[in-house]
Amino acid sequence: MPVKKILNKGKVPVKIFTNDIDHLAMQQLINISQLPIIHQHVAAMPDVHVGKGATVGSVIPTYKAIIPAAVGVDIGCGMNAVRLSIKAHELPDNLRKIRLEIEKAIPVGFNQHKVDRARESTIRALNVGLNELLERNPKVISRQKKPYQTWIRQLGSLGGGNHFIEICVDENDDVWVMLHSGSRGIGNTIGQYFINMAKQDALRHNQRLPDRDLAYFEEGAKYFDDYIQAVGWAQDYAMANRQEMMHLIIRVLKKYFVNFSLTKEAINCHHNYISRETHFGASVYVTRKGAISASLDELGIIPGSMGARSYIVRGLGNKQSFCSCAHGAGRSMSRSAARRKFQRADMESQTKGIECRKDTGVIDEIPAAYKDIDTVMNNQNDLVEIVHTLKQVICIKG
Repeated sequence: MPVKKILNKGKVPVKIFTNDIDHLAMQQLINISQLPIIHQHVAAMPDVHVGKGATVGSVIPTYKAIIPAAVGVDIGCGMNAVRLSIKAHELPDNLRKIRLEIEKAIPVGFNQHKVDRARESTIRALNVGLNELLERNPKVISRQKKPYQTWIRQLGSLGGGNHFIEICVDENDDVWVMLHSGSRGIGNTIGQYFINMAKQDALRHNQRLPDRDLAYFEEGAKYFDDYIQAVGWAQDYAMANRQEMMHLIIRVLKKYFVNFSLTKEAINCHHNYISRETHFGASVYVTRKGAISASLDELGIIPGSMGARSYIVRGLGNKQSFCSCAHGAGRSMSRSAARRKFQRADMESQTKGIECRKDTGVIDEIPAAYKDIDTVMNNQNDLVEIVHTLKQVICIKG
């Protein structure tokens, strides 16, 4: 068994799949384990670290209840990867031109498309779901300026923080496109709205919480069904956003490679989401906060930092992790601490050989601010098996 630590300070145990965990993250996990709605135990993945609302790298099974802040505001954040028919030797020696053209095609940070760029079928499908959501709860996106224009024009955009687009090469010299993004501004708006509603609910019902951010909706509560519908739509939006970005990236690459195709080996998976599943004899809501589903034979993506390897994995269906695994390397240092400690020269050194931005604007994403991805992988060899090992040659950060 890969479980390294077990905490027994709450109503259920916390099973931790690493020894590399700080005291703040452990306290967050203990707080979660004290809630009366937790089923069986809480699982903490090998990339676990302190988060806002709940611990990043945690798997939280709740019985007849959901904690909105455990999902957070980047609902449906996750990964998309596809293997191309291109081989590494077909890539040009100078990759800067390809990087700049992808950056031109995909808005990053707070930017969005100036016109509607997503495919009409995608917009139409999402619009139906959003209208149904607003019929139930018209206030859910009222705080967002021009919500309809914004969500449509952000479809196919990257966002900021640790979101990225990469061109990678695997152990067989096959070329992959890999990207990481979520539900953009509208997911943030939905998340904040229901986190606030849950806190108000907790006050009305005198919920005794170890942390206000762990306020939850129980089945039958006023906003429970509304949140289920809203989080489902935001997860659909996040997945569609990644698909639209991949579509735009492939269009760019077709300018440089005349004859290539996408293989069947394509993966689009959430790592910040809710799913209804059965574990240890009960139907529960599983919140994966910085964790991916790793059911038996299920393919997943585990990215390292921008200077390290990433992995395509196959799940082993480990019951103790609720069929889950790590979602990446996990931060070992806060963004502010990284900006204080490192300089541009450090970024240039740690990303040598990778075509990417190396200026002070991305210092907080420097590889040294993350845990060692190989250690993370070693700690979860009972959760997943490695299918492909990827090394990035181009990295675009939000």
